[in-house]
Amino acid sequence: MRHLDPDRLVLLALSEQAADTDEAVHLAECPGCGAEIDELRHVAELGAETQGLRALPPPPDRVWAGIEAAVSAPVRQPARRARRWVLPALTAAAAAVLAVAGTVTVQRFIDRPAPPAVTAKANLARLGGAPPAAGGAAEVIAGDRLRLDVRDLPLTTGYYEVWLIDPDNPARMLAMGNLSGAALSGAADVVLPLPPGADLNRYRLVDVSAEAYDDNAAHSGKSLLRGMLTN
Repeated sequence: MRHLDPDRLVLLALSEQAADTDEAVHLAECPGCGAEIDELRHVAELGAETQGLRALPPPPDRVWAGIEAAVSAPVRQPARRARRWVLPALTAAAAAVLAVAGTVTVQRFIDRPAPPAVTAKANLARLGGAPPAAGGAAEVIAGDRLRLDVRDLPLTTGYYEVWLIDPDNPARMLAMGNLSGAALSGAADVVLPLPPGADLNRYRLVDVSAEAYDDNAAHSGKSLLRGMLTN
């Protein structure tokens, strides 16, 4: 059984032209041509998936060397050999595109900025007024932010305030801000800015208190969670 021209198979695989009736019948009946056009279509699909990439760096020299070697391989039987170099060449081209895409992915991972350093942390343990499952954690991020993750606080009509307290003199404390949403949901994950110049060697006790909307900015005395910051 004669085989379709290799250039014609490439055009059909790339959907550049539609198969006529005789070609469609031949592809359905000829296992060799049918297998080759399926492989060519697969390679074309790989190439199509990378069309959205822009400004890619050049692929390594070995990729182009492989393509050149595949294309310039000696031909002894033109009728069959001509068809045989098409698939390796397209496969090598697709490999080049995928290699470049992999290079971009790795480079983006390398260039990704490192996450901010955690300079201190504390486990927040429940105090007497909190439910048994209540708890949480606090982290000082980059020395200027305090991140809190709390859970299972009791529902309240007031709000929860975060404090930094000097454990050697509990009357000395800094109000950090409130846990938005914790009053309604019983949980919160917030990041609060530290006051400029805050001395965390002194104010190293993290406290979460239940407060009422009573225009009183002082600590209510109803602490639910506490934990000591450590490096």
